[in-house]
Amino acid sequence: MASVYDLKPAFQGLLRPLVAVLARAGVSANQVTVAAMLLSLIAGLAILAWPGPATLLILPGVLFLRMALNAMDGMLAREHDQQSPLGAILNEVGDVVSDTALYLPLAVVSGFNPMLVVMIVVLSIVSELTGVVTQTLGASRRYDGPLGKSDRALLFGALGLVLGLGVSPEGWLTPVLALALALLVWTIFNRARRGLAELA
Repeated sequence: MASVYDLKPAFQGLLRPLVAVLARAGVSANQVTVAAMLLSLIAGLAILAWPGPATLLILPGVLFLRMALNAMDGMLAREHDQQSPLGAILNEVGDVVSDTALYLPLAVVSGFNPMLVVMIVVLSIVSELTGVVTQTLGASRRYDGPLGKSDRALLFGALGLVLGLGVSPEGWLTPVLALALALLVWTIFNRARRGLAELA
């Protein structure tokens, strides 16, 4: 199943010169990981404090920057000899914290079905946990879609842009969220199935 994650190598190629500059400046992969998490927490708090369409316009930019930071921390770790057990923990925990911080506040925004938002956040966590569990069993860390981390960022960034520009959510937002929920179930199934296939 195609995923935005498949574009990661090309995205990393664009970021590589900046990563080299950060490495020479002494910036660590863990610092970048923490920065991405703090950015997500601040954006989520902003949505909670001002849950209106205008605030949703921050989502596309914040999510794009977060994806860039997530790519850069991995490149700093792998390509500049900064890999560490702490970094691995921060990377996985940071993704879950960031997703929760950015998406859960949408439950209080007019037009969003709170129950669907909560269920999407819960299944997002389960999908990442599934990807990690396959690795602990001896398979690779699974990033399969159709609604992995990058795909969710694209979806919610697009929703933030459309709603922030004043498009009414009536009649279409709830079905989109329900579809996202179904795609998350599919994602969890794909990650578990392909992880087990590797082990077999």
